[in-house]
Amino acid sequence: MFPTPPPAPPATAAVSNRARTVTVRTTEQGLPLAIRIDPRELRYGGTRLADEILELCRRSALEAGARRRDDLARAGVPGDILDRLGLPTRAQVAETQRSQDEAESAPTSWMRPV
Repeated sequence: MFPTPPPAPPATAAVSNRARTVTVRTTEQGLPLAIRIDPRELRYGGTRLADEILELCRRSALEAGARRRDDLARAGVPGDILDRLGLPTRAQVAETQRSQDEAESAPTSWMRPV
């Protein structure tokens, strides 16, 4: 009998907001593994910070899913199977990022406190 291969490690990804003040690392299911918050973000309140973290979790999960798809494609899994698994393509990740960047408002000032 052949030994069972160990399970593949979960695909993970980390994403940051535009200002790089909040960074989230998640699994492909969106489960947060690590969250880094710059203390300056706390001045905006808990609701805004929670919304930011949830959005970053969604983006990170999408990226991790695309990484899983890439890994499985390299292992020889056909594209139609990957599509049925619901794993996003790199093009879908890029399109989502582009649309979110367009929707995100630019800072009102580029000046920072000294």
